[in-house]
Amino acid sequence: MFSKVNSIGLRGLEGYPVSVEVDAGDGLPGITMVGVLASEVREAQDRVRTALKNSGYHFRPQKVTVNLSPADIRKAGTGFDFPIAVGMLCAYGMADPRKLEDAALIGEVGLDGELKPVRGILSLVCEARERGFMRCILPRQNAEEGKAVGGIRIIGISSLKEMAEFLKNPDGYREDEGLPEECYGGSEDVYPVDYREVQGQFLMKRAAEVAVAGCHNLLFIGPAGSGKTMIAERIPTIMPPCTRREQLEISKVYSICGLLPEKGKLVARRPFRSPHHSVTGTALAGGGRNPVPGEFSLASGGVLFLDEFPEFSRHAIEMMRQPLESGKVVLSRVSGRYEFPAGFILVAAMNPCPCGYYPDRNRCRCTRQQVRSYLNRISGPILDRIDICVEAAPVSFQELQGNGGQESSRQIRERVEKARKIQEERFKGAGIRFNSEMKSEHIRKYCGLKKEDGQFFQDVYRNMNLSARAYTRILKVARTIADLDGQEEIAHGHLCESVSYRSLEEKYWNS
Repeated sequence: MFSKVNSIGLRGLEGYPVSVEVDAGDGLPGITMVGVLASEVREAQDRVRTALKNSGYHFRPQKVTVNLSPADIRKAGTGFDFPIAVGMLCAYGMADPRKLEDAALIGEVGLDGELKPVRGILSLVCEARERGFMRCILPRQNAEEGKAVGGIRIIGISSLKEMAEFLKNPDGYREDEGLPEECYGGSEDVYPVDYREVQGQFLMKRAAEVAVAGCHNLLFIGPAGSGKTMIAERIPTIMPPCTRREQLEISKVYSICGLLPEKGKLVARRPFRSPHHSVTGTALAGGGRNPVPGEFSLASGGVLFLDEFPEFSRHAIEMMRQPLESGKVVLSRVSGRYEFPAGFILVAAMNPCPCGYYPDRNRCRCTRQQVRSYLNRISGPILDRIDICVEAAPVSFQELQGNGGQESSRQIRERVEKARKIQEERFKGAGIRFNSEMKSEHIRKYCGLKKEDGQFFQDVYRNMNLSARAYTRILKVARTIADLDGQEEIAHGHLCESVSYRSLEEKYWNS
């Protein structure tokens, strides 16, 4: 007898529909599985057969063929165990497959017949909803996570025996009620750190504010102990809260990696990822035999902080070129093309030399060649993609002894949110959201300069030997500074501040 059960497979970050076809008929007894299967999928035949036996089901010996269609896509993961088991029950006449025509089944099966959770449920349920399925039947441990998607009925099942009870009366089955929709994720702006705790370093805090307001990349350079990491760790506290859509997109990545903070809840806070400088290129960009997201994608929607920037391998640093430009990671493999999000703000921190004290020659003992070799670990193309570069000056004793008077993260975030709203109105319908994403036509339209400012900028461009990319990035940052001031036009002060954020290139790399 033939049966067909619907399921969803995971390919990168997106799901795709899979038909699990089972046929039980004459022939040499055994189970044959076809459809371009990874080893963990092929091993499902042993798990499912044992799970059905331990659940009390005994089949007469027959030749069973299981096909996972479409056959030209490689299937991976353990989420097909459950639909295969149900398909076998239907093929042997122990269940009616017509009751599952509008349902997608996903889950791993243990040898005792219990269902086990799988990763990537958010992407799988979203695909099931887009494909028009009315119900998605999942392991009970995944049900709360699935309900966070909305728009589709989620049914949590704990075992194959419970599934058999469900099939007797699907419409009358009462599943556990989930939490109210507003409980999934939610706006969470309470952080254990705050900019009020940072004494001094007004320039660095200002640069962080500008970077967040326009979604610009940021580099701190200065001696050890000057507060670079302290400033960077507090950047998420001045970012606007995640919208519901952003929460879902961020949570999809974390779900695939098994990093969701709480069962059934979306990621509420902006991500802050700080990988060690020994991280490999694959761990940053993602990949593997069955490609999964890396640190670039885990930081999407938030901050990727690279401390001790020159200590990262040259390969890892250069891998950032495409993600910093396009906001996504594209991996091409024999099995297909995989696309992961990478819409993060890059915040990097570095010392100016191996000992960390250059250009203070009273303390720095590095030779000129050592300094140049250290700085040249950061290539020109990468520097061109960093909009704001700020020097971290040592904090004075008086600043450390200061009491109060520091702005809180909430005060800074209010200004950032106003600037973001201006950009939202400006780019409505343009396909972009932030000043950092502006193309040539947007720059010509929104970054016009007065005649005298244009002449000033021409002199700066020539004297600093800027590239075309650096030219556009200075204008983008100037536009963001004007937005923070609530000005429609870029004033001379806005342009000067933006230019000052490129001056360290001249001081360190071009000296």
